[in-house]
Amino acid sequence: MKLQIATLAFALSLPLALSAQDSTVSHSDKYPNTFSSGSADIHPFNNDTRRFNDWSVSIGGGVPLVQSADLTSIKNGNGKNVFGYSSYLSLDKAITHAFGLKLQYDRGETRQGFYNTKDHSGRGYAARTQYDAISILGDVNFSNLLRRVDNKSPYRWALHGYAGVGTLAYRAYLAHNGGAQKLMTEIKPFTFRSMFGQAGTGLKYKISNRLDLEGRLMYVVTGDDEFDGGGDQYSVVNEREEQNSDDFFNATLGLTFKLGKHETNVMWYDPLQNIYSKLDILADNTVDVKVCKNGDKDDDGVCDDWDRQLDTPTGARVDGAGVALDTDLDGVIDLYDQCVTVPGPVENHGCPVQSEAPASPVKETVMNLEGIEFDFDSSKILTSNKTILDNAVNYINSSTSNFNVIGATDDAGSVPYNQKLSERRANSVVNYLVKNGVKADRLHAIGKGKNDLKYPECRPVSKCPAWKNRANRRVYFEAK
Repeated sequence: MKLQIATLAFALSLPLALSAQDSTVSHSDKYPNTFSSGSADIHPFNNDTRRFNDWSVSIGGGVPLVQSADLTSIKNGNGKNVFGYSSYLSLDKAITHAFGLKLQYDRGETRQGFYNTKDHSGRGYAARTQYDAISILGDVNFSNLLRRVDNKSPYRWALHGYAGVGTLAYRAYLAHNGGAQKLMTEIKPFTFRSMFGQAGTGLKYKISNRLDLEGRLMYVVTGDDEFDGGGDQYSVVNEREEQNSDDFFNATLGLTFKLGKHETNVMWYDPLQNIYSKLDILADNTVDVKVCKNGDKDDDGVCDDWDRQLDTPTGARVDGAGVALDTDLDGVIDLYDQCVTVPGPVENHGCPVQSEAPASPVKETVMNLEGIEFDFDSSKILTSNKTILDNAVNYINSSTSNFNVIGATDDAGSVPYNQKLSERRANSVVNYLVKNGVKADRLHAIGKGKNDLKYPECRPVSKCPAWKNRANRRVYFEAK
């Protein structure tokens, strides 16, 4: 349990560490009132350190349907449904990733009626209500509350819930037996009688970082028996039903425009998902966390404050003190040691001297050009390899030999796939060298697939740590 708590605490600090950048001005100089310990910077909580947008504007339109009333929009007696229209505009503020507030203005017109068809005369009542409303809505992002944190794919759908109160102004008109419509009720806003409530749900789709599409269904409780146009609550029309509130559904489709200078709105940010993704990154060892106050000049993953070897060669593995590993303690670091586990003299590349010449000629491996490694299932040249490849250009151009450029993979995957992957890696290196001045006829790309492991004990890959499997994903040179 203690280990899990410590791991989550470290992951929570990762967004700060990943956003830190080198600067000639120390953090304590820039923020004198903050505390700094070791190489970690503690940033103050203010507007300058915010990483998400939290304001947006929403607009939309739809169809209101009066159903809980004496006069209704659907099933009103004559078999004909009548539809009104509605629109809304809101200013939205996200308080957290799961809760926000909306200041919303609604405008629309409902249409409703009642027709007595028993005598087939078609006589009845037709009404319409023009309304304006201002309300405050709470916005709950259920997706950020309930989403599974082990789903690593970026999500584009979000379920929201809304509820709030406001003030409603309306004019209700009524026509009887096909006659002219007359104004029956007029309610002004910001009075006790004009108070209303509404609640509902919305489904959002993230079109882009700046734009969302949302379908919304709201239920509006007017608290007023005269909203449907029936006139006085004791009139003949309003005596048809016992309810004393004319309520309606409002189905809308709208757009949300997210404001601000940042890439992401906080309502589309899931902190737990972010924490677990950072833990996955650490487990895969695919990213360097930059937390060094005074930098890491040799880029070996050990801050200069504690690094005992500040000029570690690129690609060399180091211990906790930043010293390049020499497993067999023969004076040749593992990066250049052709026999990593067997001691040998420096002049023989760390391998023991053979008393007899080998039965068959052995091709010379160019050791100072090793360490060209690749990410999993990739043939892309890494930035960390470019120093080695630039040295290779000088070495090959100063040599009289031609060279085989040999690509290899780790043991994961099928033999045919890895064969093609190793050929792509070899060709990537050849293309880089030719582009930088080596004649193409001096290089020959060869792929050996998964049959040329630097560490044969890594078959299957689960038997070895990540750094050994990465060392198997490589390209090296042999002089012809």
